[in-house]
Amino acid sequence: MNSAVPFAVDASLVNAASTIAALVDSLRTEAKLLGDLAGIMRRQRESVKVDDLEGVDDSVFSTHRVLVTLQEARRRRRTLNHVLGESDDLSVVALEEFFNGELPPSVAEAARALRDGALALQNEVTVNRRVLREAIAAGDRQVQMLVGAATGTSGTADAPGGGRLIDRTV
Repeated sequence: MNSAVPFAVDASLVNAASTIAALVDSLRTEAKLLGDLAGIMRRQRESVKVDDLEGVDDSVFSTHRVLVTLQEARRRRRTLNHVLGESDDLSVVALEEFFNGELPPSVAEAARALRDGALALQNEVTVNRRVLREAIAAGDRQVQMLVGAATGTSGTADAPGGGRLIDRTV
């Protein structure tokens, strides 16, 4: 009798448990990255609010960096989907079907965190779109006021030396 292995271990159960643990880790990683993106969106809004162009630029760089990392995390989950015998696009919602309606608690919690993170990020992006549109419109109005002030009431600007840039007399 071999004393190193006192009982038989079903390798398929060990593999299934490790795959489920890897899936949970992958879902949690994606949820964390979505939370990071939501935080970046909030910082970007704050930068726009206080006219911090460097902060806006930093947020764009940070967003790109997190999106690349998120792409890698999703690639990892697609690989795990294949290990589970599913297609690339096994959605978080489809996980319940995969587990026949009996999601392991750790998978359910990680899937819920990912879904909640996605919804929170969606809300942040919606707010940022509105804020950025308003900032662009305010900038356009400011440029129009500056151009209007430079042209005076006639719509033509004075050239250096007192002449007109546009001669409208015919």
